[in-house]
Amino acid sequence: MRPMNEQTMLITGATDGLGRRLAERLAAAGARVVMHGRDARRIARAHDEVVAATGNEKTETVLADLASLAAVDSLATELERRFSRLDVLVNNAGIGAGPDIETRQESPDGIELRFAVNYLAGAHLSRRLIPLITRSAPARIVNIASAGQSAIDFDDPLITDAYSGVRAYRQSKLAQVMLTLDLAEELRERGVTVNAIHPATFMNTTMVRDWNVTPVSTVEEGVEATMRLIGDERFGQLSGCYVNTTREDRADPQAYDLEARRRLRALSEDLIARALHPRAAG
Repeated sequence: MRPMNEQTMLITGATDGLGRRLAERLAAAGARVVMHGRDARRIARAHDEVVAATGNEKTETVLADLASLAAVDSLATELERRFSRLDVLVNNAGIGAGPDIETRQESPDGIELRFAVNYLAGAHLSRRLIPLITRSAPARIVNIASAGQSAIDFDDPLITDAYSGVRAYRQSKLAQVMLTLDLAEELRERGVTVNAIHPATFMNTTMVRDWNVTPVSTVEEGVEATMRLIGDERFGQLSGCYVNTTREDRADPQAYDLEARRRLRALSEDLIARALHPRAAG
């Protein structure tokens, strides 16, 4: 890949936690870091903190609520307009627990919220940005997944019956791994590697604390693990990997089921079409 100071990198969910620390680490290395957030004040504050800490004036921001597929679409259009290249995309934005985890919520598009934000937004953004990313090759897509995974029930993938927020979260994280394997195959001959990582177990982040879980890992441990996928030469060659902190691992068996991945692609395409083109889909 190009030297770090010649690369442009987008990190979604960069206002807090892993995304925020990754942004600072990459900015310190000289990269043009594009920090994404959904709250204007929070992303402006995070940006100013990163610039102050690193002196990297190339750091930029984008604003979008990834719960809305129209907003994801607009974000992709903005990125294509503003940037001539994208060397690394880190799909990090997501929602975990919180006091209302067992209350089923929907996105503005009527999609179960964790599936919409944790998986579908990153899937649509990645596919929309493929032309920009492939023009920048060699390039990388890194999906921040989780070791907490549950097989998707395709009879009720959006969990309209017997809702469980934990199950919804785990399904969305497995869907990220399934997307990783699909994109790795599609982009293998185009100079783009696609890998997924469980960066650390119960990092000391707002998401983990909201789950009322005692953190067992530091955010810095997660940053170190993720940096390998972003910067190490080895992951410029390897693609379609699921990495559990520092070692390659096997995801839930459904990730390797070709029929399950086909059904997930079909479901995703249908949900995106309905959200973006409701009249045609209807």
